[in-house]
Amino acid sequence: MKVLILAGGLGTRLSEETRLIPKPMVEIGGKPILWHIMKIYSYFGFNDFIILTGYKSHVIKDYFVNYYRQYSDITVDMLNNTVEIHKMQTEPWRVTMLYTGQITMTGSRIKKAQKYLNNEPFLLTYGDGVADIDIFELIKCHKKSKKYLTLSAVKPSGKFGAIDIDYDGSIKSFSEKPKGDNNMINGGFMVVEPEVFNFIDDKRDDVVFEKEPLENLAKAGQLNAYRHEGFWYPMDTLKGKTELTKMWEENRAPWAKWADKKEVLHV
Repeated sequence: MKVLILAGGLGTRLSEETRLIPKPMVEIGGKPILWHIMKIYSYFGFNDFIILTGYKSHVIKDYFVNYYRQYSDITVDMLNNTVEIHKMQTEPWRVTMLYTGQITMTGSRIKKAQKYLNNEPFLLTYGDGVADIDIFELIKCHKKSKKYLTLSAVKPSGKFGAIDIDYDGSIKSFSEKPKGDNNMINGGFMVVEPEVFNFIDDKRDDVVFEKEPLENLAKAGQLNAYRHEGFWYPMDTLKGKTELTKMWEENRAPWAKWADKKEVLHV
């Protein structure tokens, strides 16, 4: 499965960091949060990424084009115009970066990636949140449901789209940003069937994925929830960045399963 990551928003609530770089490039412990998200998927063997860019897309492109030079030991001989790489540090990633527009909304960004997915199921998440989620269990839950889309339901502090979940995991309704309570909300980390593209209008750039598409999928009985009771944290404010950085620096980052150096076999 390919992994789509939404990384094109303006990041206005994190303006202290995003005046010069897009939000997914804001660093946690010296690495962009986008890198952390990709490491989560890579830990489970998913290494084919499609990054949906927009605001300051060149920053993301430059990062991956120059990735091996950033994290390798090199000698630059300016007299002879040569670069010698002594030790290369890289990842087993294939990264496709799509410029999906400066102010395009989430649903329309996803629609622009359709031709790169070969009519196959794919994984989808946002470029600003991390979790200690088990991607294998998420996929198993999705396959068992036989629905078009499974999202990860989490319990944060009530400011996101709330979902009403039936006993069998079916989502009966989806409501974008209600007045907060203890409802479970959409934490990203989704599994998506290609049929979902039929719920996104390809003639518009203002389709918000969390509104019409998810609401209509719920009405059609095609939206499923994977209840994630573990760690989930969004970096949508400076406070979020500070908290995540503190966890990383104190070696208590629950999402960093790869740091345990345990082998994980792909299912």
